[in-house]
Amino acid sequence: MQLAKAEPEAATAPTGSPAAASDRPRPRHPQDPYGTPPYGDPGPWAPAPPVQRPVTTPAHGTQLPQPVAAGGYGTAAPPLPGALPPQAPALPYGEQPLPAELPVPPQPYPQGGSGTDGGGFVPLPAVVGADAPLPPERLVPHRETSGEHGHLVPAHPGGAWQQYDPWSPPGQNGPAVPPPVRRSRRGPLVVGAVLLALLAGGVGGTVGVYVERHGGPGDIVLPQDDEEPRPRDPHSVAGIAQTALPGVVTLHVRGNAEQGTGTGFVLDKQGHILTNNHVVEPAGEGGEISVTFSGGQTAKARVVGRDSGYDLAVVQVDGVSGLHPLTLGNSDAARVGDPVVAIGAPYDLANTVTAGIISAKQRPITAGGEKGDGSDVSYVDALQTDAPINPGNSGGPLVDGRARVIGINSAIRAADGSSPDGTTQGGSIGLGFAIPINQAKRVAEELINTGRATHPVIGVTLEMEYPGDGARVSGLAKDGRNPVTPGGPAAKAGIKGGDVITRLDGAPVHSGEELIIKIRSHRPGDTLTLTLRRGGADRTVRLTLGSSGTG
Repeated sequence: MQLAKAEPEAATAPTGSPAAASDRPRPRHPQDPYGTPPYGDPGPWAPAPPVQRPVTTPAHGTQLPQPVAAGGYGTAAPPLPGALPPQAPALPYGEQPLPAELPVPPQPYPQGGSGTDGGGFVPLPAVVGADAPLPPERLVPHRETSGEHGHLVPAHPGGAWQQYDPWSPPGQNGPAVPPPVRRSRRGPLVVGAVLLALLAGGVGGTVGVYVERHGGPGDIVLPQDDEEPRPRDPHSVAGIAQTALPGVVTLHVRGNAEQGTGTGFVLDKQGHILTNNHVVEPAGEGGEISVTFSGGQTAKARVVGRDSGYDLAVVQVDGVSGLHPLTLGNSDAARVGDPVVAIGAPYDLANTVTAGIISAKQRPITAGGEKGDGSDVSYVDALQTDAPINPGNSGGPLVDGRARVIGINSAIRAADGSSPDGTTQGGSIGLGFAIPINQAKRVAEELINTGRATHPVIGVTLEMEYPGDGARVSGLAKDGRNPVTPGGPAAKAGIKGGDVITRLDGAPVHSGEELIIKIRSHRPGDTLTLTLRRGGADRTVRLTLGSSGTG
């Protein structure tokens, strides 16, 4: 069945007027009986055939419209599920009827142009890609009020079945085709650049480290012995230091008006530490003492007892575990020339180790005396060493070749000098002095047990200004006191005022200080032999040392 097309309306005269018929252009060819544009009416000026726009084929295939039922208004018979649409039997060539045009709803023309309600051709769907699926088209019957036949229109009027209009604005005909998506290539390029930079940086760093450690091509590399670290001989300086250092401590003392730094060493597991009296003296009664061990840990300490005459003091730390007490040796067994090692914190440089030898024994020295009344003077029958000892070494151990303590570093003889700023500086010139450990051990035990030390005495008053050789007993009483203590050791031995003591146990005595030092090197109760010079004649006496307790 063929649907007739309506003629377009003229703008100047009615369709049936004679003027319109005479002025109407005539086609240049005979009329086509089949009425197929552009050969039939209205001629070569008929609208162009619709453009078939490509659409995506649905996944279930493309449905063709069913033919309209005969008899005018009717409905298309629904196809059976899965059944192919019915087809007419084939006819011989020449007898086959021409295909009927399927009508579509009238499409509006652009404003300002002439409209027509003529039908068009049904476009054939085409596959444009698998990534743009469209919903399936469903044919439904639609009744036209101005015609005699029904039109089958798609369920989606704005879909792929829309008629093409060449005069319509762009974008109003056919389905909207999305622009192709352009994938940016910058992402992979950026990732590649980052990976390349990381790889180059790693390679460059590795090469740089290798060149820094091993040198580059052509660099001079000096030969070096690759000897592995080996254990040191326990009797070497390194071996001695390794054994003794864990038991050495540094003391920081702060008082109301003074502060100072010194050294000490651990005596036992109870936390008792031996040092010099002049190290802890600045703390006074309300000062503070901080102990720093060789490993770096610190603890607060308190004074157990101290004695200025021996220049010794004992402090104690509480709650400290892992202490390393040092072994005490025998200072009487030391010989001149024996190797020794001094350990301390000179100028607050902790764990400093110096080495030397025993330069002399029984060197009488006195230290202190700043108070002027003699109460702070210490008398020491010292060990002399050339191991460098400096301020801050005071109270540190002097150990022998087996890392045993044989002395407490206490004093030095410094070379006085003037610095550019006018101050006086003193340092080691190889003359260091240490309190013998045999004397220090007795005093430390008394300080720990009783809090005070006892001093051996003979019970006489000496003339410290005597210019002659020996120690002279005062001939005149001072402050109403007898120069020889009645009932004392000297009185019992028959010593009188004016006697000059020249020897003690056979060792010469050259001054009163030396006599005191030699007596202090003994314990109370020891028996001594003294040589006296009285009226130009020498005599020998024996006496037993008494005791004088001082705080």
